[in-house]
Amino acid sequence: MEQSKDKNVEIELGQETEVRQGKEGGRERTRRLWRQILPGFATLALAILFFFFLYSFDYLWGKVARMAAILIPFIYGGVMAYMLRMPCNFFEIYLKRWLPGKLKKRSEGLAVLLSLLSAFLVLYLLISMVVPQVAASVMAVVAELPAAGERATKWLETALADNEIMENYLQTVIAAVNTKLQNWAETDLLPMLTNMVNGFASTVSTVVTLFFNLFIGLVVSIYILGSRKQFARQAKAVLYSVVRPKWADYILDEIRYADRMFVGFFSGKILDSAIIGVICYVCCLILGFPNAMLISVIVGVTNIIPYFGPYIGAVPSALLILIVDPMKCIWFIVFIVVLQQFDGNILGPRLLANSTGLSGFWVLFSVTVFSGLFGFAGILVGVPVFAVIYDLIRKLVVHGLKRNGELEVLSGDMPGGGGEKRTRKGRKGKKER
Repeated sequence: MEQSKDKNVEIELGQETEVRQGKEGGRERTRRLWRQILPGFATLALAILFFFFLYSFDYLWGKVARMAAILIPFIYGGVMAYMLRMPCNFFEIYLKRWLPGKLKKRSEGLAVLLSLLSAFLVLYLLISMVVPQVAASVMAVVAELPAAGERATKWLETALADNEIMENYLQTVIAAVNTKLQNWAETDLLPMLTNMVNGFASTVSTVVTLFFNLFIGLVVSIYILGSRKQFARQAKAVLYSVVRPKWADYILDEIRYADRMFVGFFSGKILDSAIIGVICYVCCLILGFPNAMLISVIVGVTNIIPYFGPYIGAVPSALLILIVDPMKCIWFIVFIVVLQQFDGNILGPRLLANSTGLSGFWVLFSVTVFSGLFGFAGILVGVPVFAVIYDLIRKLVVHGLKRNGELEVLSGDMPGGGGEKRTRKGRKGKKER
């Protein structure tokens, strides 16, 4: 009896084992089937999504533009908070160091308040010093225009007094220009003025909307500055919860590098432009150039634009001087060339040393591409953004060379052309090993 029971138990155990193995085999077959199906399904889904993206690109881009228009106050606030972050940190460090124990808890709020007051004070000083001088220069230019026209007319009359052929030709040209101007005034100018009057309400609405967005952005920047540490902790927690710690560390390193690029580039460029503006103003006063303040503001502001800024600022400034004194205009062009050589070769490299690490070719490339894509905003942020992209590509290239054991290829960048020979020797040594 006991033997028969043992046999029955063994039979039942064997049946259970076979059933379990059958189930496991079925699960394994199901897994293999899904492994075969999923890549094709994922490829098909991605192809459909890509086709939908291309087909509906205009619609999606319109939705993105609409969302950006809605969030424009928060964009303004984020930019303001980013610009005020450094003075806010500076004030907070010193307030925590010097305030008594109970008031140290208020150091963050006081730092935000002091940074805002400092920004408003700087803006007030700039406006109070620059705007009256610029307005006076503009009024002087407007008042000088009739006299400049008379001088140009007298000069032409004197030059053409002994040349009847040129005088007749010039009179014909003037008559043709007057006819064209009359036709333009009748056919184009009046409709243009009518459209401007009709669009005045729209312009006022746009200006009011701009100031409203700036005000909301200022409020948003206060909230961001007050909660910047909390936002940083939350963003870090989200990042480490989504990706692996190693990749999270890489992403944080790139974010810190991008922050250094933007802060170093803009702070150095603003300081460089301010110094160039002051030097231009002092030299204009010494050399006796007219409209010194207006010209210095134009030269200093346009100098913020990388590469093209000096040329953009020199053209209207030279025209302002040309109206008053053509000879001084020539000397001003010589002075601007010397000033920009000093800025490009001495002052700029010292202030912007290692701020981007880009060569002149890549600076020109980044400004051209980003200005074409994003307009004036692309001109301002193109260089630091491209510096971050360039750094990412460089790190990927170095990582790939390390993985393939070809890191010595980078020695080809050294002068003398010995990089290729060293690379061949390194490869031969590897083959022998």
